[in-house]
Amino acid sequence: MTDDITPNDKNIAVLTHLGGIFFGFIPALIVWLLKKDDSAYLGEQAREALNFQITMLIGYMVAWVLMFVLIGMLLFPALWIANLVLCILAATKVSKGEDYVYPFALRLIN
Repeated sequence: MTDDITPNDKNIAVLTHLGGIFFGFIPALIVWLLKKDDSAYLGEQAREALNFQITMLIGYMVAWVLMFVLIGMLLFPALWIANLVLCILAATKVSKGEDYVYPFALRLIN
């Protein structure tokens, strides 16, 4: 990104990505709705986090359905670990002011 990213923007972007670990898509949705017009960087990162957390929510719903055939018991921990690792990677990247794109996320919000 460019040099017009403020330290406050970086901090909000970090909290947006880390918030997904604990609160799902809610932090990303709030930041995206409130800050997308104020900062292009924050809008882009919040949208990325929101798309990823929606993808994770869909994954959790699929795992819940698959619990009835016992495959979901393996899928839940795998999804949780993937969410944890990828959100931490995203937070470290955006803390440096770099863009982060999740490796597998449905691009539902454009």
